[in-house]
Amino acid sequence: MFKDFIKKISSYRKISVFSHVRPDGDCIGSQVALCRYLTDKGFEVSAWNDDDITPNMQWIRDFFPIGKPDSSSVKDADLLILMDGNASHRFGEMAEWQNEAGKPWLIIDHHPDPEEGFDHLFSDPTASSTCEMVYRLISEDDPDLIDEKMAKALYAGIITDTGSLQFDSVTPETVEVVADLLRRGSFKPNEVIEELYSNRSVRQYRLLSRALSTVELRSDNQVAIMSVTEGMLNETDTVNADTEGFVDYPLRISGVKAAVIFKDLGEDGVKMSLRSRSDVDVNVWARELGGGGHKKAAGAWHPGPLSKAISETIEIGNKQLKRDKKTTPS
Repeated sequence: MFKDFIKKISSYRKISVFSHVRPDGDCIGSQVALCRYLTDKGFEVSAWNDDDITPNMQWIRDFFPIGKPDSSSVKDADLLILMDGNASHRFGEMAEWQNEAGKPWLIIDHHPDPEEGFDHLFSDPTASSTCEMVYRLISEDDPDLIDEKMAKALYAGIITDTGSLQFDSVTPETVEVVADLLRRGSFKPNEVIEELYSNRSVRQYRLLSRALSTVELRSDNQVAIMSVTEGMLNETDTVNADTEGFVDYPLRISGVKAAVIFKDLGEDGVKMSLRSRSDVDVNVWARELGGGGHKKAAGAWHPGPLSKAISETIEIGNKQLKRDKKTTPS
């Protein structure tokens, strides 16, 4: 697959690389690593993202600059590469600019059921992360190109997208990739882990305290929900990005199969993060709400109000719980 990637891009010189909106560690890590690799290969490369990058990942951007795109980010490029997203709408306004410019574009991604319409598609839903895919791409071509900065970016993406190697997407090959990144980058895991997870502010903990007070159990105690409102954000001087990782708390409640955090952002609607630690497929759940993701982690959006978002989301979840019960061997 990845040797074919080199052939596909060989005729282009100027490449714009986009990561998806509401960026996470996997999309930023894979984007930065790929950009460094393409630069080493002699391409003229630029990196773009519509949204702000959260403080715990700013250090990755130091390895390769990521700017806010405009129409010229598409028009001036010979090729567009979309990282860690299976549909064009996940990349903000660039999809509209692409429709006008008609530039060739390709996707590198590990989410299931990718959208059609791209010139080239490099998709592997069995991969733990897009960073694991980028590692394989580079190592198939020239593993000696993986330096400390590239290795740290890829390691960060794999760690954040696998729950620190806890999810069932992790394979022996994933662990081997992590070992090789540590070896080639000559760094210790804590150097990255502390950047990712040890820099929360007091304001974030105050927000978490308010959010935890909203936890409820639904669907015969199989689903836990948590809410964050615009008022909570204002009271604690925080932003939506500060809720990262909050959904993991209700997911840890004994007997809970899935958890959802509802973030009521006023005119921007209600954004949801869904997580599973069972056979409940939250990707299927999120897709019914117009979102998507992975079996164990997905996201969606609802126009609101919050009460309606919760009731409709739980209704969809109940249908899936019933389907799973029917298909579970007795």
